[in-house]
Parts: sequence; C-alpha cells; structure tokens
Amino acid sequence: MIQLNNIKKVFQTEEVETWALRNISLQVKEGEFVAIMGPSGCGKSTLLNIIGLLNNPTSGSYLLDGKDVSTLKESERTLIRRGMIGFVFQSFNLIDELNVVENIELPLLYMGVSGKERRKRAEDVMERVAISHRAKHFPSQLSGGQQQRTAIARAILPHPKLILADEPTGNLDSKNGKEVMELLSELHKEGTTIVMVTHSLHDANYADRIINMFDGEIVNQVEM
Repeated sequence: MIQLNNIKKVFQTEEVETWALRNISLQVKEGEFVAIMGPSGCGKSTLLNIIGLLNNPTSGSYLLDGKDVSTLKESERTLIRRGMIGFVFQSFNLIDELNVVENIELPLLYMGVSGKERRKRAEDVMERVAISHRAKHFPSQLSGGQQQRTAIARAILPHPKLILADEPTGNLDSKNGKEVMELLSELHKEGTTIVMVTHSLHDANYADRIINMFDGEIVNQVEM
C-alpha cells in the first residue's frame, strides 16, 4: 500500500539547512499496523506528514496504492487524503466552536454528503467509540480520553483505508490511553492499515512491526 524509496526531506532557510529525513526506504502492506519510534527530533512526525500527504519530500518517490504521489500539488494531495486517510493527533485537533457530533461530521461535510446521511453515520460511529452520551457537548466540556475518542470517530467516519496516528495517547492517562490503543487495535483487526508514531513501547507492542529511527534515518525494524 505504501512504498517509499530514498525519501529525503530538507528544510531550508536563508541561513540554515536542516535534514529531517535521509534516504528513507520503507514498505507498509495493506492491513499492517506499524509503529515508528525514536527520540524527539529524529524525523518521525516529518515521515508521517509525508505519508499523510501533508508534505512532499525534497527527493525520492512515494507510491500510495501504486500511484506516485511524491510531487503532487496541494489540491491534488487534498483530494487523495479525503476519504482515504484518517488522522489522529496527540493534541486531538477538535474545533472548539463545534460540538462532538459536528466535529465528527466534518469529513463528510467536505465530501458533500447530505446532512441526513452525515448525522446517521456520525451517530453510528459515536456508538462504536462510546461517545454518544456526549454528542452535544463541546471539546472544552470533555475529558482528554473523550476528546481523543471523538477525534478517532472523526478519523474513521469516511472508512479510510489508512489511519495515521501521531502520539495518540501522549496527552492521556494510562486508562484512557489503553482504551484508545484497544480501539486502534480493533480497527487494525478489521483490515485498516495503521501507521503510528509513539514514544511508548507499551503502545508500540500493539503493532505488527516497530520501526526505529535516529537522526532522520531508519536504524532497524523489529517484527512483533
């Protein structure tokens, strides 16, 4: 599903050139759960952003479902992201002015799905992630675990083939973190491909494979 070949990413200013990724080659099979680990600043999130089509690499090729997406314009990347890739972030990235069900419906709103269909599908997914009782509450009225379950519901609503999770339990206590990881594990068992960045070895143990990074490079991979 994902094939990266000699991916490099360089961030440049007038005075500084920073190499975030160096010669990254990686394959992720459809339905696989992969965890990416490494110290802060090693390039994990940059790699996830390239996989998620939030950024293009400086050089190298990226094939997503057999299509070369490494040089696409932003408008083209947006079209592919919609419905195909779901994002789960450490900071939840919910919109404060929208309640839970409105936050969850957003991807389908952008896809032009009717209001009635959006609400039905949102109600179904809220039931699945056990957040229905908070449907009319706003993010500020939710616990961290409830916010992350809302974010996961939003991510899975369009039935994406790929979920990208960046430190999904980073702002949660151990109980809520375990619930979030069990939810991601369920999605994986149903066939969703998951790529997760984490500092937690406990969370990484849910994956099929752990990729360790250091200084913008993959230093080893461990099958679980």
